[in-house]
Amino acid sequence: MISGQIIRTSIEELYAITKVDLCVYDLDGNVVAATFDTNNLQTGIIVDFAVSPADSQVIGADHLLKIRDEGEIAYILAARGSGDEAYMIAKVAVCQIQNLIIAYKERFDRNNFFQNLLLDNMLLVDIYNRAKKLHIEVAALRVVIIVETGNGKDGTASEFLSGMFSAQSGDYITAVDESNVILIKTLNAGETYETVEHTAQTIADMMNTEAMMNVRVAYGTIVNELKDVSKSYKEAKMALDVGKIFYVERKVNAYSSLGIGRLIYQLPVNLCKIFIDEIFGSNVPMNFDDETLTTINKFFENNLNVSETSRQLYVHRNTLVYRIEKLEKSTGLDIRVFDDALTFKIALMVVNYMKYLETLDY
Repeated sequence: MISGQIIRTSIEELYAITKVDLCVYDLDGNVVAATFDTNNLQTGIIVDFAVSPADSQVIGADHLLKIRDEGEIAYILAARGSGDEAYMIAKVAVCQIQNLIIAYKERFDRNNFFQNLLLDNMLLVDIYNRAKKLHIEVAALRVVIIVETGNGKDGTASEFLSGMFSAQSGDYITAVDESNVILIKTLNAGETYETVEHTAQTIADMMNTEAMMNVRVAYGTIVNELKDVSKSYKEAKMALDVGKIFYVERKVNAYSSLGIGRLIYQLPVNLCKIFIDEIFGSNVPMNFDDETLTTINKFFENNLNVSETSRQLYVHRNTLVYRIEKLEKSTGLDIRVFDDALTFKIALMVVNYMKYLETLDY
């Protein structure tokens, strides 16, 4: 239901223009908002009028009118003043508050609709029927962007995003948990993943700098039908998780660019353990010292180039070769050879995935 503050603001604006005092009561005769002293109007009169068949009534110096919500009486409005002018102002006030009730109910219904849509809690026929009722376009290019804010900060992030995107342009902001804010972005014809990437980067940069929030952003694939929005949401959620495991340095992750990380993320845990045991035995990479891991990662970053890696690590070429040969003795893999390097890289990613699983609270 619409808040009392919204009703108060509405009637105060009307009073400022017309100088006609207004008051809104609930069906029990309690004052919701008023611009004048309501002591002279008895509660019993309001309650009696609420149950009467009349839509309007004059009690002393007050015009009483009923405010309806989908045919049901929601409030009683009193306009103080004699003559047709006060009555007409009262009619305007009733019309305005009824429209506000519809607008805020529609806003709530839309939020509920998109939450259920994202979580696959709706039948296909219900999606189309409710979309029509809520005036949501069915056939449109959309993509789901998730902003991970951390517990307790979704409200701040939601307000910030509301200032960047609006429902008028077909964008909707919602949430299904306390850690993430979800933007359902509507794209114009011709807009591509470059546009989405730019939007995601802008969100991350602005929230990190202006809102002082350390956020991570992820997005799914572009869909062209409303029913497929849940698919884009699931992809964005996977991109968020995969990014935290394998691409920690990135603030923005796209489902389409997850690479082999997406494949590893979907592997059963038992299969991962068997793979690691076969490759490393008891010498699992998570037990390697920081110097070894830094050397390996830098070597991969430089496409197995020994000279460039030694330069960036500020070590002699022979020192780097010694480290690589030492690693080969302990693991049986020579990362200077492409096949061994590929196996080692995948194994490291699997280890990171297993570390991530250990942090989850099952």
